[in-house]
Amino acid sequence: MYEKILLPVDESTATSAVLYHASELAHWDDAEIQLLFVADTTRDSVTVVSNDVVDALEREGESVVEEAAETLDTLGVEYGTDVVQGNPAPTIVEYAAEYDYDLIVMPTHGRQGLSRQLHGSVTEKVVRLSDLPVLTARMDPDDELTFPYERILIPTDGSRSSKRATTHGLQLAAALDAAVHILSVVDDSALGFDVRSMLSGEESEQGANEAIGSVVSEATDLGITKVVERIEHGTPSDEIRAYVEDNDIHAVVMGTTGRSGVDRILLGSVAEQTVRTAPVPVITLSPGE
Repeated sequence: MYEKILLPVDESTATSAVLYHASELAHWDDAEIQLLFVADTTRDSVTVVSNDVVDALEREGESVVEEAAETLDTLGVEYGTDVVQGNPAPTIVEYAAEYDYDLIVMPTHGRQGLSRQLHGSVTEKVVRLSDLPVLTARMDPDDELTFPYERILIPTDGSRSSKRATTHGLQLAAALDAAVHILSVVDDSALGFDVRSMLSGEESEQGANEAIGSVVSEATDLGITKVVERIEHGTPSDEIRAYVEDNDIHAVVMGTTGRSGVDRILLGSVAEQTVRTAPVPVITLSPGE
């Protein structure tokens, strides 16, 4: 599934758990990791991009990828390195598309350098812009990244836009012989106490059941037998995070968009909130064309 993995790095991620996690993925699928440093020529401190300034940024990048490469050497992973200039998020997305990568791996928290910008900025832009799967993982010291994944959570709202993510998550689970947890969240936050709200709630519950049934059917077609179904009521991102923690989930696979209106369950904001807060890797996919 992931024969070519793109891993953007900075001074904080060069020796982080994210790097080790990407290495585990590479060993599993006999993949090559491409270490990419984007010399950010849009930084506020770069008012005039002269040769000297660019050279300094590139020297910084060469040092960072060299440090990360040393780690990959010790882990026995095949890899390449590159340093490019540009605006980080679109540059990462364009680079991945141009060279046909199967997966982009991004950190979502860091204490210094570019990682600080990645948190709530570059990573989320990559999630929104990329047509390729993006695996995001927090770099908090208390978080543990487990691989192989034994339990994969697939949140679903049954929308066409979430179908691509659902299929990807099921294919990953089948390849890993992992259990699939299918979660549909009925968002009650917009419902009041009148009759119309009661009817809307019943329709949402029915829609959640139908969404789960569709995923179960696809899982059966792929030969997946370890399936757990759950409907929850509440704020989607909160319920997703709680489910991860309560059920020892190892990874989440979800779409970046979902339905709109009263039937909405997964919106871009939900995916972004999950990327920010989930204590496990989150693989996001856009609906595609």
